[in-house]
Amino acid sequence: MTQHRPLRGRLDQLLREVAKFGAVGGVGILVNLGVFNLLRQTTEIPVVRASIVATAVAICCNYIGFRYFTYRDRDKSGRTREMSLFLLFSAAGLVIENGVLFTATYGFGWDSQLQSNIFKFLGISIATLFRFWSYRTWVFRALPPIKDPEALQRIT
Repeated sequence: MTQHRPLRGRLDQLLREVAKFGAVGGVGILVNLGVFNLLRQTTEIPVVRASIVATAVAICCNYIGFRYFTYRDRDKSGRTREMSLFLLFSAAGLVIENGVLFTATYGFGWDSQLQSNIFKFLGISIATLFRFWSYRTWVFRALPPIKDPEALQRIT
């Protein structure tokens, strides 16, 4: 018979992870929207291109936050694999996020400053659900629990 952590413990851990993910994501949203609006106001870059640049800047900031804050206790052995998967899933999130903005801007003609920010935020929200699932499942994998208490003592 295998030992499973009680449901309460797993829920508490998931809630802590969601809170940390949200904190890093909140900073990423501020960076994303800040860079997006700065580019919109100071350059002639088209809306979706400005959004893609802003998303790329936020992805870089988020990686640092996720690796060293949210998922600092996760497996660190395969950094090349981790970074490759992070970039792959981040690119998919970028497509989701900017696909929403693209559809609103070019499909419906909604491209005022307010409308662009609303649809950019909506795209970020949808992409965030995908990113949370993919990062925790594939990129920042949990280490298997240590069953030997003496081994745990040697590690800490």
